[in-house]
Amino acid sequence: MGWGDLGVFGEPSKETPNLDQMASEGMLFLDFYTANPLCSPSRAALLTGRLPVRNGFYTTNAHARNAYTPQDIVGGIPDSELLLPELLKKAGYINKIIGKWHLGHRPQFHPLKHGFDEWFGSPNCHFGPFDNRALPNIPVYRDWEMIGRYYEDFKIDLKTGEANLTQIYLQEALDFISKQQASQQPFFLYWAIDATHAPVYASKHFLGTSQRGLYGDAVREIDDSIGKILKHLQKLGISENTFVFFTSDNGAALISAPKQGGSNGRFLCGKQTTFEGGMREPAIAWWPGHIPAGGVSHQLGNVMDLFTTSLSLAGLQPPSDRQIDGIDLLPAILQGKLIDRPIFYYRGNEMMAVRVGLYKAHYWTWSNSWEEYSKGIDFCPGQNVSGVTTHTQEEHTTLPLLFHLGRDPGEKYPLSFVSDEYQRAMERISVIVQQHKVTMVPGEPQLNVCDKAVMNWSPPGCEKLGKCLTPPKSDPKKCFWPH
Repeated sequence: MGWGDLGVFGEPSKETPNLDQMASEGMLFLDFYTANPLCSPSRAALLTGRLPVRNGFYTTNAHARNAYTPQDIVGGIPDSELLLPELLKKAGYINKIIGKWHLGHRPQFHPLKHGFDEWFGSPNCHFGPFDNRALPNIPVYRDWEMIGRYYEDFKIDLKTGEANLTQIYLQEALDFISKQQASQQPFFLYWAIDATHAPVYASKHFLGTSQRGLYGDAVREIDDSIGKILKHLQKLGISENTFVFFTSDNGAALISAPKQGGSNGRFLCGKQTTFEGGMREPAIAWWPGHIPAGGVSHQLGNVMDLFTTSLSLAGLQPPSDRQIDGIDLLPAILQGKLIDRPIFYYRGNEMMAVRVGLYKAHYWTWSNSWEEYSKGIDFCPGQNVSGVTTHTQEEHTTLPLLFHLGRDPGEKYPLSFVSDEYQRAMERISVIVQQHKVTMVPGEPQLNVCDKAVMNWSPPGCEKLGKCLTPPKSDPKKCFWPH
């Protein structure tokens, strides 16, 4: 979902009444970012509090490529990384993930091996249907074992867009919350639904109800589900003991627009890019009785902050043996304080840009290659900005392109290199970037090697269902990343 998909952010259809109400009862973050403009690395960052280049969710195969975890990826979240649910266990929390994991699908990367106690969902996105010969259909898990596959046991109608998955995920959430409340058990729920990821889907009740087409139907169903989750917390009498945060893993995928892509408001480009449309996210914090209603924050936030903030709420300290990039947002949320911190925009193994205050400096620009663009793949449709939305990887490390995001949130007007404003801003930014690069120790890249033999052929539990498939002979190869 994109920054511009919510009514509270100005979406003209006003079809997100529950999220809009969540914002009116809590705090809206206007300057909240993901750690990467793609799904897998940003999820790894959320759960580790660390940039993807530190936790291994990147590739060195091709400069500044956005690598994710397709079926044939060999890597995944390393054992050396400490995930949020692993740490919350120390404070007695029961942890559940519902929906998309996307941090590796081989047995060693299973979420229940990384701190979660329960899982209902899938290791990959809901792509398909596949033929189960060249490509296996994606499995859906309950805890340790698969219980079926997308398109076979969990139907998604690509013609109509109908699928009941969001309703299933909603019921899983409500049941989990009820169970923990009944046993007076502190809990962490990671509700990672994916209905707005192409191929977009919604349940029958929501199909055709939006002015925005199928994508809008999916947004409406997610909005309705979040409303039901918040009401459930209130009905159980635990809303004042429960911190809830809503955000997205990356900006709306304009490559899927207009039919299956969302809106990034007035920001430039979308998913896959390090322009604002790819990395600035809708974000709402909700905690009745603690967060003042109707708050709006200009705190520069990042999904990695949810790691540190959650630990703080649980009375825990972040690990001291590694670099943690997330900060504790509680002073900003509860006291309205503004914490000075930079935002780094990475694409693969390259720092593409940095934001300090209202200034954003681009050290590299690139939307996608001319070859991909010529095939109709466009991450910035209708938004060409000469010298900015480049189709070759352009280096600006000597003279970064600088934008003032207060005056120019759409990144259309670079500041003049010879202006006093440019010189003053870059003096400050250069010091921060230099300090960052000195302390940067990249993790072992997890997304370099692909092998068809590691795909979802025979996940745990397939024997009971008669759904085991025969894998091909192992043939590891360097992954190809076009973007």
